[in-house]
Amino acid sequence: MRIVNLENIETEKRNQNTLHIDRSSSLQIVEMINHEDAKVAQVVESQKEKIAEIIDRVSEKMQHGGRIIYMGAGTSGRIGVLDASECPPTYGVSPDLVVGLIAGGKDAVFKAKEGAEDDPNLGVEDLKQIHLNETDSVIGLAASGRTPYVIGGLDYASSIGAYTAAISCVRQAEMSKHCQTAVEAITGAEAITGSTRMKAGTAEKMICNMISTGCMIRFGKVYENLMVDVQPTNEKLVIRAKRIIAEAVHCSLDEADVLFEKSRHEVKIAILMGCRNCSYEEAVEYLHQTNGNVQEAIFRSVKK
Repeated sequence: MRIVNLENIETEKRNQNTLHIDRSSSLQIVEMINHEDAKVAQVVESQKEKIAEIIDRVSEKMQHGGRIIYMGAGTSGRIGVLDASECPPTYGVSPDLVVGLIAGGKDAVFKAKEGAEDDPNLGVEDLKQIHLNETDSVIGLAASGRTPYVIGGLDYASSIGAYTAAISCVRQAEMSKHCQTAVEAITGAEAITGSTRMKAGTAEKMICNMISTGCMIRFGKVYENLMVDVQPTNEKLVIRAKRIIAEAVHCSLDEADVLFEKSRHEVKIAILMGCRNCSYEEAVEYLHQTNGNVQEAIFRSVKK
């Protein structure tokens, strides 16, 4: 692997707009950071076609039983772990469907293990540990675009036929040469030099949000713009589930409460029962026929 001069990487350069941040008031510090953060959404927008391509390719793999696997080190690794951990409670999917791998293992989420990112073989071993196969998708995350741990993982994933994508925050990233789809969100110099947990991390989080959300929509986990596979595992989520039912069915919260009970606390079933005035058993069958897609299940039940 070629040696990279960090001084030439955009995320490592000094930001001329914040040279005096150490002598600024708290309000001025906030204004400077906010001014820099405001640039991130436009940077992400410039990569929208690539991000959409990732969603399409990953969704296709998911239809054949594939998983989404994020790989990263440091902040990038933690962002992948965070996005993966939020999918089960939000969309009711198995914890195995979206996986976050971080160099150094789970302990590195809470305590930095910076040296772990320098070994490409560790990336390979981590993927072998979870039995990576050709139906899976591996998405590498690295602000600098050069993390050996991630590159090793991407190369191994490609070698067995898995789909590969890379998200970095520099031009002509080394990672981009080791994947099928490369996103390069150029966030530029950080407010604090080299602190890529700031703009670069924000861009990576935004992109991961788009990818996982887009894939869950394609996977039938969203009806209109409602999270219809939310798991009502606590009081707040029970209330949210009933509100989702009321919004989808266009009924009162009292009626939604009845549907919630009749559906055995399954939001999708409740929506279908309410929209099509069908029994629990009929709703289950319609959803089975459409692989859990509420929109298609409603359409099919109308046709019948």
